[in-house]
Amino acid sequence: MTDTAAVEVLADVHRGVGRILLNRPKALNALTTDMIAAIDRVLAGWEHTPLSAVVLASTGAKAFCAGGDIRTIREHSLAGDAEASERFFASEYRLNARIAEYPVPIVSLIDGVCMGGGLGLSIHGGFRVVTERAVLAMPETAIGFFPDVGASYFLPRLPGAIGMYLGLTGHRLDAAEALYTGLATHFVPAEGIDAVGDALADDPGEPVDVVLNRLADRSPVTGSRLAEVRGDVDWAFGAPTLGEIEKRLRHLDTPWAADALVALESASPQSLEITHALLARGRQRTLRECLDAELALTRTTIRTPDFLEGVRAALVDKDRAPNWQRASLDGRTLPA
Repeated sequence: MTDTAAVEVLADVHRGVGRILLNRPKALNALTTDMIAAIDRVLAGWEHTPLSAVVLASTGAKAFCAGGDIRTIREHSLAGDAEASERFFASEYRLNARIAEYPVPIVSLIDGVCMGGGLGLSIHGGFRVVTERAVLAMPETAIGFFPDVGASYFLPRLPGAIGMYLGLTGHRLDAAEALYTGLATHFVPAEGIDAVGDALADDPGEPVDVVLNRLADRSPVTGSRLAEVRGDVDWAFGAPTLGEIEKRLRHLDTPWAADALVALESASPQSLEITHALLARGRQRTLRECLDAELALTRTTIRTPDFLEGVRAALVDKDRAPNWQRASLDGRTLPA
């Protein structure tokens, strides 16, 4: 572990509860290869330690984890360093699989932003606690990429066509929507989030679910805006093709449908096609098969003009005006 990673990932065991804290606040805990390796090493070391739970959290309230350090991946691509990018994605996906198969319950405390790689860290564990400040999203189509970190496994398993909607549009969910979709499992107010670790340590013999329910405040799930448009989500995003999704959204002619269309029209057409195909197939694959398919896709996607341009517009120059290779979804096939 490098000195930097040791500072950016803090870990200890406190009264039988393992604690991993992401500590790169200025970068909103964007994951580097070193941070991923550090988390993986800690979890591997604890596999045979008698723990009642592992808590994954952030040292700051602004973000749990804003995703992977995609700017660095772009730099690798521009420099022709495919090996560095491969190392990043392969180690990240390996960690996602470890979390999914971990013998001890993993409890993620999502207070603030949780996007992309942040969902990869949290969603594969059994318990995802959100506060009223939580914001969850898989916004990859807006940067010329695709929802990865096992999203092709967990998005298709959300109710109805919600996963396809989230994957294609990058819609940002608040706490109520995260609970409604099942991406979050429990709600604890921000002021009580620091008490979760101690509560788990106080009752090591109790099911984690029972301990979290005791801390939970009244769930805001009834305020979910997604619940109100659920029928439209399932009808539009359950369409068999991207063109048909677009057609159904135009037919609906509602504020929600108009917002969804804007999101699709501003995303990379290449990313939308990759994402639609990936999510359509994901429900019949295991998590490991999904991660393998995603890793294979990263090798080609991160070298495409749309990825380089999307990351430039969103994270480098921050002009939010990407110039995609194709202006629209017009049915033309992608270049091989």
